[in-house]
Amino acid sequence: MRNRLDKWFPYLVVGPIFLHFTLFYLGPFLTNVIMSFMDWKVVGDSTFVGLANWGRLFRDPIFWQSLKNTVVFSLYYVVPVIALGLGLAMIVNSGLRGAPLFQAIYFLPVVTSFVVIAGIWVWIFSPEPFGLVNQILAFFGLKPQMFLASRQQALGVLAGLSIFKVAGTAMVYYYGGLKDIPLELYEAGKIDGADGLKTFRYITWPLLKPTTLFVLIFITVGSFQVFDSIYLLTGGGPSNATTTIVHQMYLHGFVFFNLGYAGTISIVLMLIILVLSMVQNVLVKYDY
Repeated sequence: MRNRLDKWFPYLVVGPIFLHFTLFYLGPFLTNVIMSFMDWKVVGDSTFVGLANWGRLFRDPIFWQSLKNTVVFSLYYVVPVIALGLGLAMIVNSGLRGAPLFQAIYFLPVVTSFVVIAGIWVWIFSPEPFGLVNQILAFFGLKPQMFLASRQQALGVLAGLSIFKVAGTAMVYYYGGLKDIPLELYEAGKIDGADGLKTFRYITWPLLKPTTLFVLIFITVGSFQVFDSIYLLTGGGPSNATTTIVHQMYLHGFVFFNLGYAGTISIVLMLIILVLSMVQNVLVKYDY
């Protein structure tokens, strides 16, 4: 009996995990692949259409616009989040007086409802004269800006919202990475005459590369999955200037009920994220 229990115990432990993976990850993924080759009906019989959804995707100008917007959003978003998160973490790790309060303030947006932050952002960047930024511009005699109603400015404003929301998370990751760096290395650097810039360049930054890799992948994946700020603030407008891949996937799946085409878009998104993650992993580890 004991030997039989030892034999089946690993399966009893791994079984629920494998079942969860199959039901909530592998199953939906395979279903999505099948849907991409079909005209999938919410009500009624679905029909096989072969590569029709894929052909439509490559001919769809709005999809290419959404892909461009997503890439531009990522460029606006990724580097500032990493730089701001690292800078905030170094301030907190410096041991300055009031650092814990400083840390709590910058982490507050992370635990605050996105709906609340989006409402604050709308008030700050409202195109109307009573918007906070436009009031400041008027005080200095400058013309009011349209911000979220402008094709040129809306995407940058949305990226600013996401930076404000996520920078605290990057700060926590970098703070943990800084705590893992042995103090003996900094003491050795001081003995060798290294100043603050050289200490960061030759000690801090190289030893933070694993953390940077994780944060870079985490932030990039998040930037390509951006949806909530677009849905809450602009709805993809003006004139599709802020629509993204996930927003298009939502529209085709849950507004137009074109689930086959939505599934095709989601597979393209998955492939893009997979390639980006692999490239980032190679680039960050290149010096090792």
